Amino acid sequence: MAFLDNSGDIILDAVLTDEGRRLLARGDGSFKITKFALGDDEINYGLYDKNDPSGSAYYDLEILQSPILEAFTNNASSMKNKLITLSRNDFLYLPIIKLNEKQPSTKRTASGASFAQNMFLVTVDKTTEDSVSDFGTQGLIRGSGLGGTTNFVRCDQGLDTSATEISPARTLSAELVESSYIVEIDNRLGKIVNSPPGNGAVNASLSFIDDDNVATYMIDGSQFVEDITNTDVVDETNDQTLSGPRGTRLQFSIAASDDLFSSEYFFDLLGSSQNSVSVGGQTMDVKFIDTTVRVTGMSTGYRLDVPVRFVKKV
Repeated sequence: MAFLDNSGDIILDAVLTDEGRRLLARGDGSFKITKFALGDDEINYGLYDKNDPSGSAYYDLEILQSPILEAFTNNASSMKNKLITLSRNDFLYLPIIKLNEKQPSTKRTASGASFAQNMFLVTVDKTTEDSVSDFGTQGLIRGSGLGGTTNFVRCDQGLDTSATEISPARTLSAELVESSYIVEIDNRLGKIVNSPPGNGAVNASLSFIDDDNVATYMIDGSQFVEDITNTDVVDETNDQTLSGPRGTRLQFSIAASDDLFSSEYFFDLLGSSQNSVSVGGQTMDVKFIDTTVRVTGMSTGYRLDVPVRFVKKV
């Protein structure tokens, strides 16, 4: 990885994604570039100086001369801030995606918990789950697929503005409403299912797995995405986490992979162990792996990382 000198000529450095290279490698003539993305990860807009004594031509000079990273294909490191095109130029605020923890079933583990603070705790096998006395524990998800659970992940999309800025009674512009989401998870650890999981769980549609074992799901449809543009604006305390106009709500749960279900290999390779910890009201010795599930809006490109811990009793 290196920086390109951006002080002179404009340089265009483009690369294919992992999926693009896979399709190109088929060599059957079917490869076509139908989409591309632009990003500004390296740009610090705080360098814009409207008080520069040399005049307006110099306000953005430092930004234009910022060194730019060479293009590289590692999806975990590149294109964290994608540019978007909007037909209107009068938006004062752009929507965000925010965890909705208003209900007990959608909360993460407690901030004061002795084990797994402020994350979703996913049990991976029957042995672990048989040792748990209370699956209603905040943030605890039954990930083995051997039974139902009421806990899941809920993400709300919209404007988090105050009533004096933009009231939640206003309607979010249609081009700012997310109808589809990209959800990414380490495929070695888990997969995305509808909420609640367990018997009869529906797997989200897997799009591809890249060379870093990151699985990408393109998610839409009523089993995962709900329109909340017309939700009751009065019931703010009990159900709504956004203070402004809303778009859609994404709900999903997490199932453990077969590897975590049947083996301790990845726990030894990627994780840690701890003795005498409290999981679902019971004390046990465990191995665990910390990771994140990344949620990205297809339209706006806004990203949210959801902290997750997979846990196995030993």
